[in-house]
Amino acid sequence: MCTVTLSYDQNNALARRKLAALLATGLFLKKDYQPYEVHEPTPEEIEAHRELRDAVLEHSRKTMSHIIARYL
Repeated sequence: MCTVTLSYDQNNALARRKLAALLATGLFLKKDYQPYEVHEPTPEEIEAHRELRDAVLEHSRKTMSHIIARYL
């Protein structure tokens, strides 16, 4: 399941009818909108992010070094 967010003019009758038709199909459910809460990362998440970033950069250096060397 996924969430689809729609923005529409609530004063527009056509937009309201189209939304009602979508909901009437039964394929979509209407939920109350709740914005995401601000999440402060934990020290463990920060460290995991740094490790992942460093691993990706190291891999990039290794795989791109022969291409970069060609142009130097």
